[in-house]
Amino acid sequence: GGSSLSEVLDVLKNLEPDSKIYRRLKKEDKPLLEAAVQRLYDEMELELWLTVNHLDYCKEMIGKKNIWSLQDLSEMKNEDLQTMLKQGGFSEHDKLAHSVSQLQKKLDSGERVVQRKDVLDFVRDKSATTFSVICLSAVIGLLTPTLAMLLASLSPTLPNVPNLCYHALPNTKASIYEFLTGRTSSPHTGEVTWDWAEPQTVGKTMTFGARFFQKNGIPYPVSDGDGILIEILHESVKVARTLEFAGDNPADINLVRCSFTVHKSGTYKISIMVGGRHIRDSPFVKSFDPGPIDPSKTGFMHYTSTVVFPSGSKHPLVIETRDSFGNLAPYRADHKAFFKIKVTAAGTKERYTPTTQIIYNTQDKKLVMYIKIDQKGCYQAVVSYGDVKLKNGEFDILVLEPVEYNKVIKNVYKRKHNVWYTARLLSLHGQKLDKPKKVFVYISPKQMTIKEFCFKIYRRKLCTFRVCPWTKFLFNGVNNHFDAPTFCIEDGSQQSVELASQDRNIIAATFSSFLLKSIGGSETFNDKRDFFNREIQSFHDRRSHSTLLLKVERSNLLRSSYKVTKPLNVCDWCRRFEITFVGEQGLDWGGVSREWFELLCKELFDPSCSQLFTRFTDNPQGLVHPNPKHPPDKKVKLYEFAGKIVGKCLIESSAKRTQLVKAKFTRSFLAQLIGLRVTYKHFETDDPEFFTTKISYIENNDVDDMELSFSEEIYDSQGQLVKVVDLIPNGSKIPVTNGNKMRYLDALAQHRLVTPVKDEVESFMRGLSSELVPENLLSIFDENELELLMCGTGTYSIADFKLHHNVVGATSSFNRVLDWFWTIIASFTEEQMARLLQFITGSSQLPPGGFSELVPKIQLSSAPTYNSLPSSHTW
Repeated sequence: GGSSLSEVLDVLKNLEPDSKIYRRLKKEDKPLLEAAVQRLYDEMELELWLTVNHLDYCKEMIGKKNIWSLQDLSEMKNEDLQTMLKQGGFSEHDKLAHSVSQLQKKLDSGERVVQRKDVLDFVRDKSATTFSVICLSAVIGLLTPTLAMLLASLSPTLPNVPNLCYHALPNTKASIYEFLTGRTSSPHTGEVTWDWAEPQTVGKTMTFGARFFQKNGIPYPVSDGDGILIEILHESVKVARTLEFAGDNPADINLVRCSFTVHKSGTYKISIMVGGRHIRDSPFVKSFDPGPIDPSKTGFMHYTSTVVFPSGSKHPLVIETRDSFGNLAPYRADHKAFFKIKVTAAGTKERYTPTTQIIYNTQDKKLVMYIKIDQKGCYQAVVSYGDVKLKNGEFDILVLEPVEYNKVIKNVYKRKHNVWYTARLLSLHGQKLDKPKKVFVYISPKQMTIKEFCFKIYRRKLCTFRVCPWTKFLFNGVNNHFDAPTFCIEDGSQQSVELASQDRNIIAATFSSFLLKSIGGSETFNDKRDFFNREIQSFHDRRSHSTLLLKVERSNLLRSSYKVTKPLNVCDWCRRFEITFVGEQGLDWGGVSREWFELLCKELFDPSCSQLFTRFTDNPQGLVHPNPKHPPDKKVKLYEFAGKIVGKCLIESSAKRTQLVKAKFTRSFLAQLIGLRVTYKHFETDDPEFFTTKISYIENNDVDDMELSFSEEIYDSQGQLVKVVDLIPNGSKIPVTNGNKMRYLDALAQHRLVTPVKDEVESFMRGLSSELVPENLLSIFDENELELLMCGTGTYSIADFKLHHNVVGATSSFNRVLDWFWTIIASFTEEQMARLLQFITGSSQLPPGGFSELVPKIQLSSAPTYNSLPSSHTW
């Protein structure tokens, strides 16, 4: 939209002195016309001043900052001016800085910097044709009403007068002078060149070029201040892209090159706009196919480590084929890469070839592998694609006789508690028995107990294992003495036991079936989390879910929150909290309560706040552990309150109101919450320095001559020995040897990680599982999964990263590299961002407050090298 100079001249010639055109304008249009006149004059005045002061080279740089008048230029702060000069590649002491200083003084004194006559003469000299001389001089010299009549008279050509004015106002980056001379870009004349042929697969950086032309058909010189917008959307989500304006080749002055990286398959919508309007054929639609199947991303749906089915029947295993970026990838028969299964008898190297059949559903992109084994027994299977094992492609297979299989299914369905089988106990508490005992293995929906009969009357319990994912069966060969297959049971919290039984496969199948029923039928984290959420909602379904108003004090958040929630019962904790901060106005539609949860988690779990939790290191990114030396005014009851807050977060998340716990707990603390035994291996994550200096050294070296005993020396803050604590009874008299050093390390873990915080952990558990979250539901996760459930995955905000980092050696060329850096990481997956963060800081996790709490901040610096990979230095 706009008029040519010839049209303007024609109107000027035919205007009647007492024309009624002006009266036809709407009242709201008149201020726009006045602003347009002033804007045009200001632009010409600024350009003349730059020319007189030999500062023509600064025009483009100033225009990019939306400075269109001398007044705008004079109001620039000194630091902003220096920043602009740096970004433009000029010295801080450039002539422009001095000229602006003089300009400010003249304007402050009221002196007129440029005369009106000089501006008109400048326009006349600047114009290349007679039309330009007449039109531009006339437009600048006209009074506002005359210009109004001019624009209104063009209404047949320009039915919407304000459009012309809006196009000329200072809130756009287009110059009025350029508009009137036809030098603005015309959306309808844009041309796009795609640098790829379709179809294309994901995993590549795609580029295309867009050329822009003036209304008069001449190439339009482009810059980042021309209001050119290129937006790329995939499933309504913006895709990061980088733009390069006007290359070094003079023929490319009207070219904008765009590049973006494709990780997700599907349809991309590419919009190219000028001044808020699409160019011809925009938005463009481009499609990208998934990449080839990646075995490390491909796996079984509803995975379980033990598969049970009757002999002679076909058992389906559903495989979800994905590429390296996690896209569902189509399966195509390939003689070089195909799915295959390797089956061996448990405890032996004997191969078994099952009957297999593969059926691929092209619509769902899911592949079903049917397995048929005619011989009952226990097998170990590995499924691979090509020669690479699938991400969860290793599992055990228990093949039962049809009668046995039906009996197992019946026992599980009826949740029988008196199911038992006979066995021979070969080892107990890690010690081989000289004379194996006859024992009875009892299996119920919640636990498996091994008992023996004393005097054929009294049943004595030898050990108990919970029916949970960390209780594992290890299948061995046949014991020749008893002519029965053997197996070990271990759970990571007690010594393993070894048994021999003719009913081994039935025992394991019954346990596995009870386990799958208790965790929702799958051992993958996502499936277990979905099952957990469903069970939590079902558990609290009959309780009220109405709103409960809580008033807390922001200045005394922990105490006031504890006080206001102390009288609440279980039903109240299941209601939806509506938070009000005392003395503050606002309605809680979810944002206020979310803020309360985040602030309260910081108060509870940040060692610098309440000191209820502490770190084993001075590293602010270290994991937090209950503080055995918490301040006297912080009673153990507060740990119960902390447990209730975590339980409340889990309830909220199960109801699709995701509320994550802002904390990073030690693995040993999480292990105690789910009943796992803490071992010396937990030091590696909880106290890395202690693990490196002592634990790892003892584990990997000869300790017979180190004169260690099963005791720990306690020192005060001045380094003085306070006392010696026995790790086991009479431990100070028992030397540590190569034979018992693992027991010593585990005892050390109990002493450091468990015993000092026993009361705190028990109090926390009372709050967490006091009818809020059933303990048996927590036990379906291991400690790493429990952290994911409570705290979520590490989320990374690129905007937060941009706000909290330092740049060293900023130059115009390095700024270009930084633009590439921000563009590429904006397309990173969570896994890629975690790896980048680990590469930079040594840890894949951020503090609860994000990049702002990293100490020191991430520093991006330019390296004077070529053809080399990025390097990092952590401290």
